[in-house]
Amino acid sequence: MDVQTDNFDPREFAWQGLTLTSAAAEQVKNLTASREGMLGMRLGVKQTGCAGFGYVLDTVKEPHKDDLVFEKDGARLYVPLSAMPFIDGTEVDFVREGLNQLFKFNNPKAQNECGCGESFGVQAE
Repeated sequence: MDVQTDNFDPREFAWQGLTLTSAAAEQVKNLTASREGMLGMRLGVKQTGCAGFGYVLDTVKEPHKDDLVFEKDGARLYVPLSAMPFIDGTEVDFVREGLNQLFKFNNPKAQNECGCGESFGVQAE
């Protein structure tokens, strides 16, 4: 099946959205409260790693015009519209594994992940 991306308009889709667990919401609030003027966190994707795409988290002082905003308990997660085809439906969690603390992404669109968990691939529909 050929996928034509030149006619793709992400605004034409009905998105499921993203959800934050209570732990993720608390961590987003902690990270943004410790930095003056921060509104929330931005979750995007970039081409990287052995599986194709990686998650990118940044702090947000000013939203982009194409950002979608998902909120829980006062924590705001900004997502570029262009990232939605790759992460729509994702649950963002924050977990402690031994001495490590990290955001985990339960992404129903991820078809495969690399062994280290740093990147994921999606299948064209």
